Amino acid sequence: MRKVYEYSHLGGAEILKVRYPAIEREIDEVIAAVAGDFRTKISREKTMPGRKLLSPRQLNVAFKAGLVARGFHEMRDTYTITLPRYDTQIPGAFKQVDYVKDTVLVEVQFGKYAFMFYDMAKFQYFFNESKADVGVEIVPCHAMHRQMSTGVSFGEQLIYDIERLKRHFPAVPVKVILIDM
Repeated sequence: MRKVYEYSHLGGAEILKVRYPAIEREIDEVIAAVAGDFRTKISREKTMPGRKLLSPRQLNVAFKAGLVARGFHEMRDTYTITLPRYDTQIPGAFKQVDYVKDTVLVEVQFGKYAFMFYDMAKFQYFFNESKADVGVEIVPCHAMHRQMSTGVSFGEQLIYDIERLKRHFPAVPVKVILIDM
């Protein structure tokens, strides 16, 4: 796997480079180490029946193995939802990030666009709770996304939208890494 583009929002890339260079290096090593034939998903979609596509599930397994081997782990914050002037309480709700090391959050996203944007909301949540300094979002570039099932999004769209929202959302430093095979 290779990085094809990096985007720094609110100094996310600079924070990694200055304050967490070892973690940044480990993330780069994991990306570079993800190799193999991930074209194992046979499409049943009308637009590309029978075509061999990249498997998001297998890609996630490869990323997980690399990140966990380097000491990254899941972070989960569990709470009870209560609303003003509303009697219902909902225990066991949670926010969760797949990978964290020190105060660096990492999400690898091969899902729909809404999940990429929800990752930004999770980064914001943990940043607001003083449990994170920076988030890293690893996503497919447009060329890679075209080799996957329809519905998988691409990082260029995420960056485009973050740029249009300016400093308003997310209000947390983030580095977005676009990857390709």
